[in-house]
Amino acid sequence: MIDHQTQTKPPIISAEDLCIFYGNFRAVKNVDMKIVPNQITAIIGPSGCGKSTVLRSFNRMNDFIPNCHVTGKITFHGHNIYDEDVDPVQVRQKIGMVFQKPNPFPKSIFDNVAWGLKINGMKGDLSEPVEQALKQAALWDEVKDHLKKSGLSLSGGQQQRLCIARALAVKPDIILMDEPCSALDPIATLKIEDLMRELSKDYTIIIVTHNMQQAARASDYTAFFTMDSDRAGVMVEYGETSHIFTNPQDKRTEDYITGRYG
Repeated sequence: MIDHQTQTKPPIISAEDLCIFYGNFRAVKNVDMKIVPNQITAIIGPSGCGKSTVLRSFNRMNDFIPNCHVTGKITFHGHNIYDEDVDPVQVRQKIGMVFQKPNPFPKSIFDNVAWGLKINGMKGDLSEPVEQALKQAALWDEVKDHLKKSGLSLSGGQQQRLCIARALAVKPDIILMDEPCSALDPIATLKIEDLMRELSKDYTIIIVTHNMQQAARASDYTAFFTMDSDRAGVMVEYGETSHIFTNPQDKRTEDYITGRYG
């Protein structure tokens, strides 16, 4: 449920006139959105409308794509993450990411979670932070006696929770999730949704999903994107999920959530 006091807090991250280009092609244009802290924000819309592109811009993952560049601003705690003096590695420490397909490393369960801690320079006994991250990801009870087993030996849903634990281990402020349940069965999906709700007490979560039922169930805020006539992704509407799904202000939003297109 939305805590309406959170709406008075300054946004943890915000986009201002954000445009994202692949070479000369403008993939996303003129996005303005403010992300409320400790809430779950869903980004929905038809394929090709720039949902994942926008999500990746929030922690500069698009830097890895040749010829991708942004204009406008993305501010995190009031600082533009695209300023020249900003280290994108530090941005990604504070804004973690969980991908569509579970991608555990071919290492032990323990080493998967400890990996982020090690690359951030943590030395010594990592047992406690690894255990804490696995508990936060609701995986500890299932794996505590098998920490030396390969992360690849886990089921799909467990692998995704392992990837969430890996992201949590470095104590980010925000967790980005790009279609985190698309490869999972309904039971594993509900576990991830329950986990998201629990994590939102301590973290801000932004999720891209094609599953509108998931957005309606699991999110506090929803942003609806579509493609404009020039094929650029645009944000049509953004607000509390209950309002977007029961009283959309734009006919394009209504047509999409009622299944008339997309």
